[in-house]
Amino acid sequence: MLSKSNVLSMDSIYKKACVFGLSIAVSGGMNVSSASAQALDEIVVTAQKREESLQEVAAAVSAYSSDFLEERQMSSISGLEKYTPNLRITNAPNNGTAAQVAIRGGVTINPAITWETTVGMYLNGVYIGKTQGGIFDVADVERMEVLRGPQGTLYGRNTLAGAINVVTKKPSDESGLSAEIGFGNYNRKHAKLKMDIGQTGKLRTKISAYMINRDGVVESTGPDGELEDKDQVSAIAAFSYDLTDDVVIDYSYDYSNTSQTPPYSQPVRVSAGGIWDPASPFYAFGGAFFPLDQHVFADRQENVQLDNNVQEKSKIKGHSLTIEAQLDNAVFKSITGIRDMEWSDVLDLDGSPYFIAHTSRFTDFESKSQEFQLVGSRGDINYVVGAYYYTDDAYTNNPQQYFGGGVSFDSQYGSETEAYAVYAQLDYPLSDQLTVKGGLRYTEEEKSIVRTNIALASSDPTTIAACLGTFPCTFIPAGTTASTEFDDVSPELSFEYAYNDDINLYARFAKGFKSGGFNGEAGSIGETTSPYEAEEVNSFEIGAKMRLMEDRLQLNTALFTNEHEDMQLSIFTAQGAAASNVRNAGQATISGLEIEALFMANERLMMRFSYGYLDAEYDEFLELGTDVANNRALPHAPENSLGIGFDADLMNNENGSLKLNVDYSYVDDYFVYPYALVGGDGGGYNAYNTLVDSYGTVDAQLIWSDLPFGNDTMKLTLWGKNIGDEEYVANYIDFGAGFGGMTLGYFGEPVTYGLTASMSW
Repeated sequence: MLSKSNVLSMDSIYKKACVFGLSIAVSGGMNVSSASAQALDEIVVTAQKREESLQEVAAAVSAYSSDFLEERQMSSISGLEKYTPNLRITNAPNNGTAAQVAIRGGVTINPAITWETTVGMYLNGVYIGKTQGGIFDVADVERMEVLRGPQGTLYGRNTLAGAINVVTKKPSDESGLSAEIGFGNYNRKHAKLKMDIGQTGKLRTKISAYMINRDGVVESTGPDGELEDKDQVSAIAAFSYDLTDDVVIDYSYDYSNTSQTPPYSQPVRVSAGGIWDPASPFYAFGGAFFPLDQHVFADRQENVQLDNNVQEKSKIKGHSLTIEAQLDNAVFKSITGIRDMEWSDVLDLDGSPYFIAHTSRFTDFESKSQEFQLVGSRGDINYVVGAYYYTDDAYTNNPQQYFGGGVSFDSQYGSETEAYAVYAQLDYPLSDQLTVKGGLRYTEEEKSIVRTNIALASSDPTTIAACLGTFPCTFIPAGTTASTEFDDVSPELSFEYAYNDDINLYARFAKGFKSGGFNGEAGSIGETTSPYEAEEVNSFEIGAKMRLMEDRLQLNTALFTNEHEDMQLSIFTAQGAAASNVRNAGQATISGLEIEALFMANERLMMRFSYGYLDAEYDEFLELGTDVANNRALPHAPENSLGIGFDADLMNNENGSLKLNVDYSYVDDYFVYPYALVGGDGGGYNAYNTLVDSYGTVDAQLIWSDLPFGNDTMKLTLWGKNIGDEEYVANYIDFGAGFGGMTLGYFGEPVTYGLTASMSW
């Protein structure tokens, strides 16, 4: 559990280190033989831009196969946090398609389109770099990989905390067809179709589609009738063409279209003595006309009242073209990516039947990228060299209205990015057991901003005074622009030691780089045109990767320390057009431990275990020239996270195979904003007002495969998520003292369950 100081003693770190060392010593001595036991499958990843065994990668990597994901009804990155140590994936407040992704305490909180992410996401090698639209369904996934720790050398921009790779299935030589339908509570319906057309001449083709529709889990008496529904369609068309025996061209087009209502913004708190407190003299200025206090509840509400139509839409189109040529002792690869997104939301932020806070965002985003890679070997040296180019163009129209429309703003912002990089990584064996690996990446980026902020009307005394009582009032004129440039050198150095055929040890240093930029939500010309600096992290990691007990036990452990400099922190002010300030306020040290284990107890039972520990504290947090490091929360950094599960084969005979999967995940308390731990900061924000309490959930699937069905077989899956119906708040927004302390909570989904049936031909 988190304490108010959020600081742990060095004795605690020492104990975690002992656990790490003990796991190596004890496991290294295991030698259990069982003739009936089944060995674990080898896991192959592309984390280092080449195919290699997960156990040979000198970094903390988790990988999940298509079977694992499909059994758990996972078609997006959402849910990976249940199985991956020190990974948090949380929906941004108000949104089901915008993700806050944190790895080892590194996170980007603000979902504005002008912000860069701290964790890079890749689909078939193409970079996806924004929070908006970060959660989308992929129709046909081959595997997902989570790379923890800075990946600045090979992956580059904005992989300060790590990267997530999503790889889709390529077309097969053989034709085939599979279909799946499913039904569940809240009138859930889904369908999935995968069609391999096979090879025609030199061309192979595959088309996959996925659809899900579900009623909302919150009933509303407002215009929409329900909230938190799902209405999503995704598809992918993949083509593979053998230009010659040595040159293959792969092209894929992915499509995702979501049109649904957003999560409910539930008022969970208002401040005593503020405008929503009936005992306060200030109640006459707000609560008397908009009695929000009558709609504040700490527990999840299933029937609510809204006064505004709400919506969330996300339409994404992606093109990926990969040309791969086999050369002598090397592979040349060209990866071209184009991505286009139309994204919007219309929100009733106050979550009440009163017109208190209505906002909208209408975003257009386009990105293009080109990467060239050469992966090969010369003598004993393995190498990866490459060049990278990226550009994007984003614009958001963000109209806002408050208090019956008496306060309204025309807020708009956009950004452009152009980035270049070159990189190289070499590994060289110093002996039969010891290998040294070194890498370097040079990056140049140019950023620009355009901003408009006009008060159309206001009853706020501060705004009236600033505008001299005349409206419309221009705070930031249309066409206000600024630009700046950044450059960086990101090194990596690691040593890999093969203790024996089953145990690999490594030590790794890596630098992470997250570009600076401009704040699109700034409230003044000065805040708009003043760039914030890049954030950097120096990471030190030691780890062990083990395959023991005749390959029945896979045990991977890592100890790390990340030193963050110039942390980019977004401080929401709830003033003007819901403005925020961005500061390079912080320096922090985040240390931790990670353990992942797979154990094949026997041929019928496989067990899983993952554990993440974080010791996170600021070394410096400058606010108005004062260091308040001891009184600020470090967000999205729970001390402990845990995952335990098993897959059990219950039956295997002429009637088919019956399998039971059960997964339990737990996360400690964690803060969601870098607010004051004691008292309040300048806006009256206290971190404990938005503390996510610890919670645990259980998911399960009962899978009956190879079930005889006519002349064919089928598979039935009975599944449930959060089957204990755990009630928990996953995220918050605190509007601060200037808005009466209105705090909104966003609850995790209640229990959901369903039945799917699938067949393949």
